[in-house]
Amino acid sequence: MTGRRQTSIKRTFTALSAVVTGGALVAGCGLIPGATGGSGDRTVTVMTWAPEKTDATNMPGMPAMARAYARWTNAHGGLGGRRLRVLTCNDHDDSVGAAKCARRAADAGAVAVVGSYSQHGRAFLSPLESAGIPYIGGYGTTDAEFTSPLSYPVNGGQAALLAGNGRQLAERCARTVLVRPDTIAGDELVPLLNAGLAERDRGAVADLRAPEDATDYGGKAREALTTASSAGLGREGCVAAVLGERTNTFFDSFRRLRESYPAVRTATVLGSIDQSTINRTGGASSPYEGAYVTGWYPASDDARWDGMKRVIKEQAFDDNRIDPADAGVQTTWIAYEVLRQAVGSLGDGEVTARAVSSALDDGLQVNTGGLTPPLRWGYDHMSDAGDFPRLVNARVTFQRVEKGRLVATRKTAVDLTRTLAKAS
Repeated sequence: MTGRRQTSIKRTFTALSAVVTGGALVAGCGLIPGATGGSGDRTVTVMTWAPEKTDATNMPGMPAMARAYARWTNAHGGLGGRRLRVLTCNDHDDSVGAAKCARRAADAGAVAVVGSYSQHGRAFLSPLESAGIPYIGGYGTTDAEFTSPLSYPVNGGQAALLAGNGRQLAERCARTVLVRPDTIAGDELVPLLNAGLAERDRGAVADLRAPEDATDYGGKAREALTTASSAGLGREGCVAAVLGERTNTFFDSFRRLRESYPAVRTATVLGSIDQSTINRTGGASSPYEGAYVTGWYPASDDARWDGMKRVIKEQAFDDNRIDPADAGVQTTWIAYEVLRQAVGSLGDGEVTARAVSSALDDGLQVNTGGLTPPLRWGYDHMSDAGDFPRLVNARVTFQRVEKGRLVATRKTAVDLTRTLAKAS
C-alpha cells in the first residue's frame, strides 16, 4: 500500500467515526445510548450473540462462555464493583436475525456487544453504529468487521486464517483446491487464500463451491480429489476445506474416496475443526491426520489458557457447550478481557457505550497474557493491511495434526499484514 492510499483510508475512516460518534450523542432525544445499565445502577449490560440450532454453522459455546464469564466476574467483585449483566441472542445464521439481535442490544441499553459470531456483518453493524454501540471481539467472519469504526477485533478473522493457510500450503502444493460455502461470505475466502499462495508464486486455487448445509459431500469430495490429483507427476496437490461446522461432513466423505486417488495433502483452519473434533472423529485415525491447520491463538494445551480454564471449571464445568479448545470460546474469553480492561480504565466514571468506545479509541493498550500481541485500536494503530484498517492483530499460528494432536509447526506466530495488503 502506498503512503497516499493509507492517508486516504485514515482520513475517510476518521470522518466516518465522527459521524458515528455524533449520531451517538443525539440518538434518543439527547440520551447517550448505553447509559441505561451504566454506572448509575452499578450494572454493566452487554450482549453476546451467535447462531444456534441451525442447519449450518452453530456456535453455542460463545454465549455459554459469556454467561460463565459473567458469573465468575460477579462472584469476584464484578467489573470494578459493577455487576456484569450478559444478554444473549441467537442470530439464526441469517441477516434478519442478526439485525434483530443488534436492535435488541440497543433497546436493552447494552454498552457493547462482546465476543460474538455472525456471518452478516452489514446487517448488524448498521444498527450498532446508529446506536453508538461498540462491537468487541467479533469472530471476524466478514470484512465489515475490519472496517467499521465501532468494531474492535481481537484476531485477524477469516482473512488472516485463509491467507495463512495459503502461506502454509504454498511451500508444498503445486495445485490447491478450496472447498468453501456457496455464500457471499464464502466468496471472500478465495482471494485471501490466493494471496497466501502467491507468496511462493503458486497459481490461484481451484474454487469449488459447496452447499453449507449438505449432509453428504461425496460428489464434491470426488471433484476435489480429481482436480488436486491433476497437479502432475511429482507435483503435490492439496485440498483445503473451509465449511465451518460441515467441514467434518466433507472430510468424512473425502476419507471414503481418497484411497482411489493419488495421495494429496489436506488443510483447513481452526473454527472449521479443533482438537475436540479430531478426538471425536478417531484421534490419530481421524480423517484430519496429517492436515495443515491455521489458527489465531496458541494451541489449547498452552499454559496461557489456564485462566480461561479456571473460569470454566469454576462456573461451567458440566456445560458441554463450552469446549476450551474451540476457537469461538477462546475468542469470547479474549473479548471479555478487553471489556474488563476498558471498563477498568474508566475508574469511577459512568460506563456507557460511548465511554467504552472512547477508551479503546484513545489508545488503551489491552494485554491478553500472551494469547495475542498487545491490542490497540487508536487511529495511530490502524493497520497497513489494505482493506482491513481495523485489523490490529494479523498474527496466525501454523499447526499440523500429528498422531491425533494439533501441534505447532513453527515456534513463533506469523504476521500476515503484508500478505493481506496484497490481497486488497
